[in-house]
Amino acid sequence: MKIALIILGVLLLMGLLIGGQFVGVRNDLVTQKNSIDAAFAQVDVVLQRRSDLIPNLVNTVAGFAKQEKEVFASVANARAALAGARNPQEKIAANSQIDGALSRLLVVAENYPQLKSDQNFLRLQDELAGTENRIAVERRKYNEAVQKYNTSIELFPNNIAASIFGFQRNDAYFKTDPASRQAPKVDFNK
Repeated sequence: MKIALIILGVLLLMGLLIGGQFVGVRNDLVTQKNSIDAAFAQVDVVLQRRSDLIPNLVNTVAGFAKQEKEVFASVANARAALAGARNPQEKIAANSQIDGALSRLLVVAENYPQLKSDQNFLRLQDELAGTENRIAVERRKYNEAVQKYNTSIELFPNNIAASIFGFQRNDAYFKTDPASRQAPKVDFNK
């Protein structure tokens, strides 16, 4: 009888320890998932800031370059895609679209020397550069939070608790556009 009580006590203690471990892992995963949401909310804030700056920049450039309607339309379409995005994956895709549209807009601006000396344009371009830096910082923080979460749910014994509690891998990373990985070609002979 004493041996059965000891065995029962040991089993109960082991059950409590294992159960406590699973609860601790679950709580840690919930915390990490919330960190991902908070990091993306910060990304969303700076993306909205950039989106708010774009109309002013477009209007300034449009005053100088009226014939560049295609570029202005692509910027407007990219902003609309960002405004209509409902989840991180859609916002990441819309953000890539805005990156491309803005780079085309700035190329247009390079073709108009009088625009490059306009104080309003210079101020807006400076604000946009600062916002782009903020976006880069927040993207990095978000990607780090996603990576930490994904690593946690793949480690043993966390992977067991993650599958029991329904935690899924999150692959909504901000990634570099493959075209931007190539170095620009500079030719001074033109």
